[in-house]
Amino acid sequence: MTWLVIHASSQRLSRISRRHLVRFLTIGAAPALVVCSPRRPSHLPSGGQDTRPVVVGIDAPAGADTRGVEWMKVTIPRVGSLRAAVARPQGVGPFRTLVLLHGTHGFAEEYVSLAQEISRHGILAVAACWFSGGTGLGTRFVTPIECPEAPPMPRAASADAIRTLDALVQAVRMLPDVRPDHLALFGHSRGGGAALHYVLGGGAVQAVVLNSAGYPHELTGRVGDLRVPILILHGTADGPADGGSALTRVEMARTFEASLRQAGKQVEAKYYEGGHNSIFSDSAQYHDEVQQIVAFLARELLD
Repeated sequence: MTWLVIHASSQRLSRISRRHLVRFLTIGAAPALVVCSPRRPSHLPSGGQDTRPVVVGIDAPAGADTRGVEWMKVTIPRVGSLRAAVARPQGVGPFRTLVLLHGTHGFAEEYVSLAQEISRHGILAVAACWFSGGTGLGTRFVTPIECPEAPPMPRAASADAIRTLDALVQAVRMLPDVRPDHLALFGHSRGGGAALHYVLGGGAVQAVVLNSAGYPHELTGRVGDLRVPILILHGTADGPADGGSALTRVEMARTFEASLRQAGKQVEAKYYEGGHNSIFSDSAQYHDEVQQIVAFLARELLD
């Protein structure tokens, strides 16, 4: 297989048209290997490491759905390699973009399907494996996709999680047809917690969707740091029985929502009569959540 190799820094891309780069990457039969070297934001933890990502196109993992998606590998030096499925909408880009982060149960086909469904509404969606393995009662709701080269599961608030998310966001921004200033995060459970801590720490995305996330009380004291709109999607029966925890109980979500409103932050919320993983087990909730997400991004990621 012949690969086209491109080295691109953020400084170089600021002097050339991203649209021209997109067209260059998509012309011809040879797949492109893109080496992304954007600058790391100074406000995020570095730990003395260079975490600039390298992105390559790969074949689909064994048994994974390949319909309507392209697969890529994001390698973060001294951290690991993340697999991700890219679902592109029809039409001409660049597009608003959503990065989907899985929960403690691990990366799964259900996230790829969700990315495909969202892409049908004109949004480029990237379902990413941001840590390896999966655990907990929620594993029975998903069909795993292995990604053994990814880093181990971190705490949602840890520097490791923030560093991994930042590298992933950098990599997605460099993809063809992505609007780098119109990028949002979706996180389920632990993925939602990591997304929330990422933006509280200054992570540069434009909106966040939190699905069945955990809301420890200490977060209410940090809402003043929030600079992006939030969509909260949560089940009224959320808890440990189907993969949640004491921190994902609906009372915790409502308390966090109230603290955001009291602080004058942009927040929308919808509560469902379901549990922690009902997005994967209740088709009506699934389709309503897709509509909620698409409408939210249409409002917040304006042209």
